[in-house]
Amino acid sequence: MISQLEKEITLRFLKARKKDGFLNIISVFSFIGIGLGVAVLIIVMSVMNGFRTELINKIVGFNAHITIKPYENKINIKDIDQKLNSISKNLILSNSGEAIIMNDNSSKGIILRGYTSQDFPKLEIIKNKNFIGDRNNMTHNHISIGKELSFILDVKIGDKITIISTSGVQTIIGSLPKQKTFIIKSFFESGLVDFDNNVAFINLETLEKFLDLENKNRNLEVYLKNPQNIENQKVMIQKIFPNEFIYSWADMNRSLFSALKVERNVMFIILSLIIIVAAFNIISGLTILVKNKTREIAILKSIGVLNKSIVKIFFLIGVIIGTSATIFGIILGITFSMYVENLRQFFSKIFDITLFPEEIYFLSTMPSEIDPVSITIISICSILITVIVSIFPALKAAKLDPIKALKYE
Repeated sequence: MISQLEKEITLRFLKARKKDGFLNIISVFSFIGIGLGVAVLIIVMSVMNGFRTELINKIVGFNAHITIKPYENKINIKDIDQKLNSISKNLILSNSGEAIIMNDNSSKGIILRGYTSQDFPKLEIIKNKNFIGDRNNMTHNHISIGKELSFILDVKIGDKITIISTSGVQTIIGSLPKQKTFIIKSFFESGLVDFDNNVAFINLETLEKFLDLENKNRNLEVYLKNPQNIENQKVMIQKIFPNEFIYSWADMNRSLFSALKVERNVMFIILSLIIIVAAFNIISGLTILVKNKTREIAILKSIGVLNKSIVKIFFLIGVIIGTSATIFGIILGITFSMYVENLRQFFSKIFDITLFPEEIYFLSTMPSEIDPVSITIISICSILITVIVSIFPALKAAKLDPIKALKYE
C-alpha cells in the first residue's frame, strides 16, 4: 500500500521548479517519446489490421470461400451431404478457362468464369452496390466484365466484343481458334484491380461449349455462413468429399497473408524500440532527480522515512510519467487511426503526391481497424517497460547515505 505521505512527496517531486529546468526537459522528452511511440504503434497496427481485413473482404467477396474440383466423378448438388448445407450459404456450380477478349483497338488475355442464369445473381460481387447493369440476364451471348477492363477496352454496356477461344475448330486449312461475339450486359467492381482487369463472367453452358470443357468437370463453389473460420470448415468438407481436390480462399492467397503477418510482427518489434529508447530517458530523468533531491532525501531519512518508502516515491514518479505518456499515446493513436484516410487525402492534396497508390496496394482507400486486443498489448508493454526502467533509480535513491548528503549543507 502507498501511504498518504508517499503520495504527497511524489506529487511534490513531480511539480516543476525553475532550478530543475534541465530535468523538466528530460521528463518532457521522456513523456513525448513514450507517447509518440505508443501512438505510432497503434496507428501502424490499426492500418495493417484494416489492410488485412479489407483485403480478406475483397478476396472473399470475389472468390468462392471453398472450391471443390472433381477428379473423376461429376459433383451433383442434389446428392450433397446435409452437413455441408448446414454450414454453407450458397452452393454454386461453375467452370472456368482462358481466352482472349478483343475490341476494335485492343486485345487482352482474360479468365472466363461460367455460371448459370440462376446462380449468377447469388454471387457476392454481383450483389454489391458498385455493380452496374442487369443482374438477372446471364444468357448465352451475354458477358459481364470488370469496370477497370471496360476502361481498357473503351466499351460501355450494350457494346459488342469478340472473344477468341483457346480451343480450335478444324477447317480445310487446319485448326483455327473459335470466335464468338458477346454483348456487354453489366460491369462489376471487386475493389481489387487485378481481378477487375482479368476476369469476365459468361453463361456456364456457353463457356463449356466455347472452350470444349466437359460438364462433369464443373467445380462446386461453397459460400460459407462464416468464411473467417475457414480451416475448421475446410477439414469438415474434406471429410464429406474425401476423393476430390479442395482448396479455400486462404490457400489461394497463403503467401500474401503470410507476408502480411510477418510484416505486422516485424513492425511491432521495430516500433517497440521507440518506446524502449524513450523509456530509458526515464532512467536519466530519475537519476538526475535523485541528484537534485539529495538534500530532501537525506532529510526524509533523518526524520524516519523508511528506505522502502523512498523506493516507492521514485518508482511512482517513473510509473506516473510512463503511464500518463501511454494514455496520451493511446488517445493520440486512436484519434489518428480513426481519421487516417481523411489525413491521407489532405496531405495528398496539399503536397500533390499519391499516398497509398491502389495499383500497388490493391485498395483505393487507406483502411484502418482499431483492435482493442492490440491496444491492450501495446499499453501493457509500454507500462511494463517504464516500470522496469524505474526500478534502478528508485533503488539508488534508497541507498543514499543521509550523513554524507547533509555533511556540506
